[in-house]
Amino acid sequence: MNEISPVETTSARRFWPGNHPAVAHGKVGVLLLNLGTPDGTGYWPMRRYLKQFLSDRRVIELPRAVWWPILNLVILSVRPGRKGKDYAAIWNNERDEGPLKTITRDQAEGLALALSAHPNIIVDWAMRYANPSTESRIRALHAQGCERILLVPLYPQYSATTTATANDEAFRTLMKLRWQPALRTAPAYADDPIFVDALARSIEAHLAQLSWQPEVVIATYHGMPQKYLERGDPYYCQCMKTSRLLLARLGWPKERLLTTFQSRFGADPWLQPYTDKTVIALAQGGTKRIAMIAPGFSADCLETLEELDVENRGFFLDNGGTDFTYIPALNASPLGLDVIEGIVRRELAGWL
Repeated sequence: MNEISPVETTSARRFWPGNHPAVAHGKVGVLLLNLGTPDGTGYWPMRRYLKQFLSDRRVIELPRAVWWPILNLVILSVRPGRKGKDYAAIWNNERDEGPLKTITRDQAEGLALALSAHPNIIVDWAMRYANPSTESRIRALHAQGCERILLVPLYPQYSATTTATANDEAFRTLMKLRWQPALRTAPAYADDPIFVDALARSIEAHLAQLSWQPEVVIATYHGMPQKYLERGDPYYCQCMKTSRLLLARLGWPKERLLTTFQSRFGADPWLQPYTDKTVIALAQGGTKRIAMIAPGFSADCLETLEELDVENRGFFLDNGGTDFTYIPALNASPLGLDVIEGIVRRELAGWL
């Protein structure tokens, strides 16, 4: 029999169970993912945020040789100051953060409370752009013993520009880990009955509080270049499906709920009809009372609080309209948390 050398004996002893360093284990992580918000409203925080966002090849598909000078020499010189003023108008000064960050945190805390009967579940949240970063929160969950992690992109309708890039960032983190956790990604929920019902109930509750009733309700979704649809992105179709199911759930005639797309920039055609042009046309055509809801946003942010409730309100009232109301996103309301909890419980099947 061959003898074991002193070197081999010493080496093996280091890894005997009694000598192995303590490793947290046995937990399941749930990570809510949203777009992001700048760390401040000043020029440099805005510039850092916009640079990270607009450098994402999922978001801007132009060749780098074309897009780099446009982004760095034009957009990042002008846009940070202008967008910083917009963010300042909706900033959560109490917490010194954008409302998207406040609401996403509240959603994570509400979900954690709803799942508190399962002590092995750890709920966290992260942003695709800016902070808290996806990598930092995956590493934190991993350090707490999460051997399995469910990613939940908070985008009801799937798009490569939102859901896919959120997941991409998580996958990039896993590429850096020696011991990777098992990973699941929650799918989009554009046609989920829980989601559609929650939207309808939020509309009904909001309208019931008004002293007037809108002639038209506009369901407005974030836009994207038309060519992304032509290349196979399912986002447009899923938006239209959400609107169709919402209309059926409300039991309204089809002319009372319109679907539009907002937030375009650049010269290329985007998904149509455009929200701002529709609002102006309605007001100029004699419509006096409208409501707006944004079923593509799980949480209120710049595109809803400033672009819709301020900018488009102004377009409507300045062109002859008399009454305008914005119906808030589901946010961390009981309805909103019911949607997130329902999705998470379904996607955790077999892990609990």
